Amino acid sequence: MTQPIEVIGGIDTHTDVHQAAVIDTIGRHLATEAFPTTPEGYRRPLAWLRSYGQVLMVGMEGTGSYGAELARYLRANEITLVEVDRPDRRARRAAGKSDPVDAYAAATAVLSGRANGTPKDRDGTVEAIRTLRVVRASAIKARTHTINQLKSLIITAPAATREALRSLTTTELIHRLVASRPGSNLTTPAAAVKLALKRLAKRYQHLRSRTRTPSCAP
Repeated sequence: MTQPIEVIGGIDTHTDVHQAAVIDTIGRHLATEAFPTTPEGYRRPLAWLRSYGQVLMVGMEGTGSYGAELARYLRANEITLVEVDRPDRRARRAAGKSDPVDAYAAATAVLSGRANGTPKDRDGTVEAIRTLRVVRASAIKARTHTINQLKSLIITAPAATREALRSLTTTELIHRLVASRPGSNLTTPAAAVKLALKRLAKRYQHLRSRTRTPSCAP
């Protein structure tokens, strides 16, 4: 019985479509194919690669970004993954920029040993913490922007409002503004700025509560 040949895959990842290529162990280009970034599209590349032979390993760009879900699927099916930093620039110059060329370059980079990076792990506790930290970092950035807006409004506020607030610490300022009663008459700059300051203070208070601890609570 004839033994199946051994093959190496290369995948160029993108937002909507992943381009795959397959070569044999002496570098011959066997085929290229595009697959959508959908649940079915993540399963099909492995079956496609195996249709050409025994898959030794797969070189992939973006295992921690565009290719994260496909990387999870391939690892779950015991496929050895290699992170490819960038396509072979000589192949780009020779054939021009194209996704099939980049996928083929990823496979040949693995075969030649030029690519030997460890794929980024997007599973387990570390990934869960990283995801939560993204949310917290966003809230911290928004909180900083909010307090800067608030203090900028105080600088340009009418004198009476400015003098009443300018010497307060941030904590005192937020408490004072959240408890304030600016009224509903917004026909004057003084009344409008008091309402704006209260709303910004409440926003800051909310964002601060979201950045105190990396809580999973909604």
